[in-house]
This record gives sequence, structure tokens and C-alpha cells, in this order.
Amino acid sequence: MPTDSHPTNLRPTDLYDVLHRRRDVRGQFTGAPIPADVLDRVLGAAHAAPSVGLSQPWDFILVTDERSRRAFHTHVHRERAVFAGALAGERAARFARIRIDGILESSLSLVVTYDPHRGGPAVLGRHAIADAGLYSVCLAIENLWLAATAEGLGVGWVSFYREPFVRDLLAIPADIRPVAWLCLGPVTHLEHVPDLERHGWARRRPLADAVHAERWGAMPSGGAMPSGGAMPSGDEWPSGDGAPADPGIEGPAGVQHLLDFRYDCGEHAGSQPRRGYLG
Repeated sequence: MPTDSHPTNLRPTDLYDVLHRRRDVRGQFTGAPIPADVLDRVLGAAHAAPSVGLSQPWDFILVTDERSRRAFHTHVHRERAVFAGALAGERAARFARIRIDGILESSLSLVVTYDPHRGGPAVLGRHAIADAGLYSVCLAIENLWLAATAEGLGVGWVSFYREPFVRDLLAIPADIRPVAWLCLGPVTHLEHVPDLERHGWARRRPLADAVHAERWGAMPSGGAMPSGGAMPSGDEWPSGDGAPADPGIEGPAGVQHLLDFRYDCGEHAGSQPRRGYLG
């Protein structure tokens, strides 16, 4: 029997497919415009994220100005050179092959910021963990990323920058922190294997290595040991151009199923939030 928390129009595999298909995109942007209704849905998904004390401490700056994007691109590649200068040998050779941004190729740059004063002066749930507000912004970014993936868009998080530069470039107030510069737009495809794995820079650690029982360092025993689930890893997706195996999750109908589930199961369900202090 369907319930508010288990709607019949969403299969769990739809959500897991988006989770595993998500990629940090660099070189696959087409530059095609993002339809306004799609951008509204993606931003709406970000704005629906849980936040400490229901403070919603995020803001989204949409950057389309070519001069701003070129200035940021130049800054990013200066920082790339600084990082590259600290590498040697095979590590340096591998990094030289890795692309770090799609700033000029993507349709839109989207900067996500954090306002530590939003919801203050006493933010419920933040008195003992000052960074809880920053964590909330990261949840909004993840919501945005997953919604964009479900809509057939790519997202690339650029982190080779200095915060003061971005603050000056975009006239961000001194007490507001720029958290992420995201490249967003339609893509030709999503890679089956993440870029850093394909270039031999890093590999994902097994889930079992990250799970502890009761205390740090104690491994679960017997049937409690997680296997990582049955969803395919990056190199197990069907061959092709990266389109979802189930096209039903792509586009407005598919993403609406996911967002409806998020709305029904999140803080809007019933009369009370279901996320503890994360409102």
C-alpha cells in the first residue's frame, strides 16, 4: 500500500542510478543554453536541501559575463601552475593530462555562497558545531548536482582558486564566503569512469574500509560487513554514450519523481520535520 514516505511513482533504482551516474564534468560541455524551466528545477532542488536550524545559508550567483569567466579562468590556471610546481615525476606527468575546468565551455557558471549570519544570531543546532552552516551549503550543492544529472546536465566543481579573488570579482560582501564555483550545462555524455580514475590519479576506496563498528577502527563482523550495494561502479555501466540505462529518469518527468520523493520525505512531509536539527 502506498504511503507518503513510499510513493508508488518512484523506484529506488531511479535515485541510485542518478547517484552513481553523477560525474565531475570537465571536457564534455556543449555550450548549449539551459532551458529556463530546467534551471529553475535544478535551483529549486538545491534550495530544498536540509539546513541547520532551517537557516538556508546559501545564495546562488549566476555568472554568464564572458569577461568575468575569462578572468576567473586565467586565475584558475595560475593556481594550477602553482600546484603543478609542487609535483614531480610520474605524479606531475599524470596531473599534466588532467583537465581541471570547463569554465569557458560550459553554458553557465554558478557560484554558491555561505552566509554565516543567516538565521542568526542563535541558529538552532549550530552552537556546538560552528561549521554546520557550511555543511548545509554542501548539501544544497549535492542536491543541485543530482538534479542536474537527472536533467541530463553536467556539473564541474572548480576548486583551483583563492576566495578573495572570487569575492572581489563578483562583488561578494566580506562576510559572505564563496564555497563553490560550479560549471553547469548540457553535455555530450557523462564518462563511465571518473576522470581521476581514468588518468590513474586516484581510485575510490571500498565501502568496507570506511565502515567502523561501535568504535573507530573496529571492523563489522559477519553479515554486518557492507559490500557496497548492488549498484554498478563506474566501469560497469553499459557501453555507449553515457545515457541512463533507463531513459525514464532523464528529463522533467524523471527528475520530478525524484524531487517529489525528496519533498514528501523531507522537512515538508507532515507537520514536523523528519531531519532532526537539519531543518
